[in-house]
Amino acid sequence: MKEMGRGEQIRLDKWLWAARFFKTRSLAAQAVEGGKVQLNGNRAKPGHAIRAVDELKIRRGPYEWIVVVRGVSMKRGPASAAQLLYEETEESKRNREMLANELRFQGRIVSEIKGRPSKKARRNILRFTRRG
Repeated sequence: MKEMGRGEQIRLDKWLWAARFFKTRSLAAQAVEGGKVQLNGNRAKPGHAIRAVDELKIRRGPYEWIVVVRGVSMKRGPASAAQLLYEETEESKRNREMLANELRFQGRIVSEIKGRPSKKARRNILRFTRRG
């Protein structure tokens, strides 16, 4: 992966894609436009130029990363090379691990109902909905 020097700049959406936070550049651009990515504490546009030492806050689903940009790359390379482009803060790592544990212990809500309702269940549903 060809890395650029410290003074070099790259578009925010390209960096997010190259650092493997998003699978496609268009998904990265949508996240930036939707306010899921903050640059140095402020909202930014997908075309905003970022440099090494900028701080990003990235939200994907329930998880949030706070990273400091360490390098910029014009290409998307392997995950091992992408991890060299940023450094995650200790607080961010700790918060994500705690959230992952909480979500794991919550478990999943599984519906007991499988397939279509039986004739008896359908009659009960109709009786219940016609009352109100």
